[in-house]
Amino acid sequence: MATDSDSIAADVDAALANDETDVLRVRRGSDVLPAVQATNPDLVLLDLQIGNMGGIAACLAIRQEEGAERLDARPVALMLDRSVDVFLAQESRADGWLIKPLDSLRVRRLAKELLGGGTYHEGVEAESAIS
Repeated sequence: MATDSDSIAADVDAALANDETDVLRVRRGSDVLPAVQATNPDLVLLDLQIGNMGGIAACLAIRQEEGAERLDARPVALMLDRSVDVFLAQESRADGWLIKPLDSLRVRRLAKELLGGGTYHEGVEAESAIS
């Protein structure tokens, strides 16, 4: 997980961490790619706004490395600030996204869907947001 918000980190940790699942956190977007390369996580969860390199840029960096076959493919999800940010999530090629505020049920549902090979999307569709 990448977020500079302690409350978001606590919410995600409470929803996902257990004896079988570790939730690792970085606080800067620029630390996402090195952390993914070092730990090879099953799922990457990115906050939309993280300091000077947000979740969109971090997602695109992961996708670029996957496309160049320097990184194994994995699901990536974004935690969006508002439903109109769905367009950005789609452009970043994220597999799923949640709109804040978060709750444990939705975070677990997102993780289950993405880890099962599916997608999970919340909010206004991009076409509706632009109209």
